[in-house]
Amino acid sequence: MLVAPNRSRTLPRGARVLAAGLLTAGIALGGAVPAFAQAETAAPAATAPAASTPAAPQTNPSAATAPSPEGTVDVSKLMAPQALPDIVVGNADAPVTIVEYASMTCSHCRDFHVQSYPKIKADYIDTGKAKMILREFPFDPRALGAFMLARCAGDDKRTAMVGVLFDQQREWAGAENASAALLKIAQLAGMTQDQFAACLKDTELQGKVVAVQTAGQNEFGVNATPTFFINGDKYSGALSADEMAAVIEKHL
Repeated sequence: MLVAPNRSRTLPRGARVLAAGLLTAGIALGGAVPAFAQAETAAPAATAPAASTPAAPQTNPSAATAPSPEGTVDVSKLMAPQALPDIVVGNADAPVTIVEYASMTCSHCRDFHVQSYPKIKADYIDTGKAKMILREFPFDPRALGAFMLARCAGDDKRTAMVGVLFDQQREWAGAENASAALLKIAQLAGMTQDQFAACLKDTELQGKVVAVQTAGQNEFGVNATPTFFINGDKYSGALSADEMAAVIEKHL
């Protein structure tokens, strides 16, 4: 059973495989957009760090009841190589593994990444207790295009690009000219307009993104975003930071 609809977005009927005509399905290239300046402001001179106390926890797992998982999948199968390589955020040897299937145009995914993820990252990922893997599960051509651009930015920039795309989702996902809005974000990652266009025309990459989605649906029963697998336990819907912390604590 799916969670309440205000916490997840379900896969539309017939949308398992996205249309191949990405550039003709709502994300066609628009007019030229002025390139963003690439120069960064020089950092101030380093100073000796002052003595500090440990940062206060960002989550309070005792304030939430860990939701019951909807099921469990074989972790070895879940972590098997995908059509696209997993980008791991955190210590690869962390005892807790969080795999998220998300769509870039899903507002519930955006809310999780903007509101809950930074707290989970501070308390569990940055401390070596958990690692995070985000896998592509696009619902529409715009989400597919955004995921492709994040991959084209390079493995070292993909996580940051995904973060910016979620932060600015309202600006591009519903824009009349999504291409122009996405081009601005791509330029921030150092992409030229020619590289941007070439990325969106890369049918091999497009096929791999769709393959990750199809595997998530067929092999692990993903049909809503976000869907999380925490050490193999499945949770559909956007968990609050405290709810996810409570689940993580069960595995530590």
